[in-house]
Amino acid sequence: MNAPIPHALLAELAALLPPDALLTAPEELKPYECDGLTAYRQLPLAVTLPSDEAQVIAILKACHRHGVPVVARGAGTGLSGGATPVAGGVILSLAKFMRILEIDPAARTARVQPGVRNLAISEAAAPYGLYYAPDPSSQIACTIGGNVAENSGGVHCLKYGLTVHNILALRVALVDGTVVEIGSAALDSPGYDLLALMIGSEGMLGVVLEATVKLTPRPQTARVVMASFDDLTQAGEAVAAIIAAGIIPAGLEMMDRPATAAVEDFVHAGYDLTAEAILLAESDGTPEEVEEEIAALQAVLSSAGARELRVSQSEAERLKFWAGRKAAFPAVGRLTPDYLCMDGTIPRKHLAHVLTRIGELSQQYGLRCANVFHAGDGNLHPLIMFDANLPGELERATEFGARILELSVDVGGTITGEHGVGIEKIGQMCVQFTREELEAFHAVKAAFDPRGLLNPGKAVPTPRRCSEYRLAGSAREAA
Repeated sequence: MNAPIPHALLAELAALLPPDALLTAPEELKPYECDGLTAYRQLPLAVTLPSDEAQVIAILKACHRHGVPVVARGAGTGLSGGATPVAGGVILSLAKFMRILEIDPAARTARVQPGVRNLAISEAAAPYGLYYAPDPSSQIACTIGGNVAENSGGVHCLKYGLTVHNILALRVALVDGTVVEIGSAALDSPGYDLLALMIGSEGMLGVVLEATVKLTPRPQTARVVMASFDDLTQAGEAVAAIIAAGIIPAGLEMMDRPATAAVEDFVHAGYDLTAEAILLAESDGTPEEVEEEIAALQAVLSSAGARELRVSQSEAERLKFWAGRKAAFPAVGRLTPDYLCMDGTIPRKHLAHVLTRIGELSQQYGLRCANVFHAGDGNLHPLIMFDANLPGELERATEFGARILELSVDVGGTITGEHGVGIEKIGQMCVQFTREELEAFHAVKAAFDPRGLLNPGKAVPTPRRCSEYRLAGSAREAA
């Protein structure tokens, strides 16, 4: 009689890996039960910690032979449940892949392993006057492999783009262990744009082994304007006015009063606590360019109703302004036992309306909400505060978040900008896309992973799941 699959697979993995690179005891698996979305937890069958490409390929081949699901994992900082384990599945951790393989200052590129931290690339490129432009708030910890999986952005993505705009090539292992090279060091590569397909695919199509990233010259100088508004609607309209004036700031961020209060108590960034909303608008380039653009920003913001304008007077003050924005998530975490960080994206012209509606939903669900936005590209990050220990609060918070995402779709936006769909937003995929579109997504998945073993049950819902989601929504409305 054959041994059960898990035992046979575990024996094979034990032969492939050193003892400390295969975790199976419950207390060893516990740290891997979720990513940054802690509302969903699941222990895997095992966690593998390979240290080289050959071991990754061998793990994938073994799991493929046994029909066991595999979930690739970076630093676990994702916020949509994309790295949540699958019951009976294997976690493939790329945490040991931390080498920067090459920096080419002439070509302005770096070739890195997937476990390299986002910020570490910029630190390594700094001696050449270069840096890696995408800068998610978690950049001190998040890894490039996870950034590729989720197509991460950051506060400077308005001018310098998302991950997809800053990756030239990927080396990827497919579900059966086959290794493929996608993209090239040139500006373009022949054939279909598989590079863009792989970036943002949430670990469903392949496992990143290496990435060739673009490096950007550091600007000579940068300054930030902080604008205070007494009205959320005015602040939202100011964002549209800046873009309409033909100004593309290096960063354009918005925070409402609850968010600035939380941040100021945590970081002491010098924010105006009397304002209903603040905007941070950064200009970078040569000193002459920055001076001209800062003057233009001040003029637009004043015309849009800003009651106070402050311009950073030193590099230290500029970094302090941004430190507050980047600390928004941990700052809110000090105020509440739990929170959900949403990630809808909307057309900029609807910012004011959506902000007003989020305030109404906050009242309706009886839950506090602090709002932080990548205002320049309309990427919303409402932080819904709740206590999972209180009966019904998690469910109310989840429903509140769902309404924000569906509101984003209603105004012509999308349910995610950079956090991915994962587990969190899979129901709202049924609202965003038609049945035919979802079937096309499944067909793409099947072309790369016919047996559905890579990160199954994430990102793209089945028709049955959509039916269940719609029935549940009808039941809520009837109640």
